[in-house]
Amino acid sequence: MTSDAKRDLLLDKLRPAGQEHLLQFWSQLPPSEQAKLAEQIAALDLATFTQLKKKYGGVSAAEREKTDDPRAHWAALAARATSPPAMRLDGSGVPFTKEAAIERGQQLLRDGQVGMILVAGGLGTRLGFDEPKGMFPIGPLSQRPMFQVLIEQLLAVRERYEAKIPLYVMTSPATDRKTREFLAAHDNFGLPADDLHYFCQATMWAVDDQWQRILLASPSELVLAPDGHGGMLKAFEKSGALADCQQRGLSVLFYGQIDNPLLQVCDPLLLGSHRLAGSEMTTQVVKKRHALERVGNLVAADNRVLMIEYSDLPDEFAKQTLPDGSLKFWAGNLAVHVLDVAFLQRSAVADDALPFHVAHKKTPHIDESGKRIEPDKPNAYRFERFIFDLLNSANNALVVEADPADAFAPVKNADREPTDNAPLARQAMMALHRRWLRAAGVQIADDVPVEINPLFAASPAEIAAKLPPGTSIEQPTYFSPAGPTVVREPSR
Repeated sequence: MTSDAKRDLLLDKLRPAGQEHLLQFWSQLPPSEQAKLAEQIAALDLATFTQLKKKYGGVSAAEREKTDDPRAHWAALAARATSPPAMRLDGSGVPFTKEAAIERGQQLLRDGQVGMILVAGGLGTRLGFDEPKGMFPIGPLSQRPMFQVLIEQLLAVRERYEAKIPLYVMTSPATDRKTREFLAAHDNFGLPADDLHYFCQATMWAVDDQWQRILLASPSELVLAPDGHGGMLKAFEKSGALADCQQRGLSVLFYGQIDNPLLQVCDPLLLGSHRLAGSEMTTQVVKKRHALERVGNLVAADNRVLMIEYSDLPDEFAKQTLPDGSLKFWAGNLAVHVLDVAFLQRSAVADDALPFHVAHKKTPHIDESGKRIEPDKPNAYRFERFIFDLLNSANNALVVEADPADAFAPVKNADREPTDNAPLARQAMMALHRRWLRAAGVQIADDVPVEINPLFAASPAEIAAKLPPGTSIEQPTYFSPAGPTVVREPSR
């Protein structure tokens, strides 16, 4: 097909939405750049653009904020919200015991009804690491990358319950190729290839705040960004992963994100609580350290469980307490979920299951002449979907409290930042493993570095079965699948 013929086909697509300007530099582009632009335009969902324009277009950002003030919306919601239905850390709050939940979760695993979704679409840019975050070395002594840490946790669960648990990895256009190549080069860290499936989240364009023009980043590319972790739903269905779940007879999916090396992969307590509560979506949470902690808040309102971002929850509501003095909104979001496969099937065909969140942002782009524009104030709308919005339509949604020392060590920020950085995550990993060793009767001081691969042991009981009582660990030790090895701490 000639260049002009390709252009005409693309114009036929763009013309009904009034976006012909996206091809204004076409004749100036070499074939490779034309191909890149054509691919991006072909992927545009202009029906969604038209729907969003109908909803938001024709109203300025200032006018929209006056008539649709999000602060008033969240304040009204918080005013009628209560604490969410929850299994607390001590097992209270639900009509079943922790022991019963663990037993039910273990049975789900043994019966082959569980799969895992791992969200791995982000780059490690904030860490000073310009590769997929899953490639970031996090093992305190082993320097195992994130992917290996979490895949080996999954392998340990598979071994323990003799279960064939498939892994569905969500990538983004920025991480897809490198993720596939990296895992293939390492033989998927032992996970069989037929149990590893990839699906790539979509991207969303940016539109000027007059709703006239989808923006170009350069003559040959649109301003694009991943469509948020909520993009998982459509991508999961479109890729065939949801159909694969059906073919395998899976009933529940464990969902976690790549940046938490303490992720409790396919935790039986979480899985079993989900099933015993008759929940369609269950969320793991931690007790907030203080009222204004910068973490999403799980609440109950209008007979549903909802998530309110810390930035949307007015301080006066965040500080509210119950009669016993504890926080009313205590449940902090970990982005760890269990979802019924049937619920995902129902949600995937519902147009309103995951609404778009609209943000008015400063967005660099090129103008009609090709000149680069660096705005000094918000000039465009960007769009994302969030997976936690599925809670709004989930029946019997539940939250399950976890101990953050056991379950949460996010790696989001550069080492110089005071929270959520890699050194703190490594410290948390080592502290957890020292607690396991002591619970197994092993002597170890607080300053001795240690790391336990889950394929060696994933609990104090498994450690006790391998190490004799009274064992003393006095040097940095990595417990690999082959056994304990004294190692020199890696320089970083």
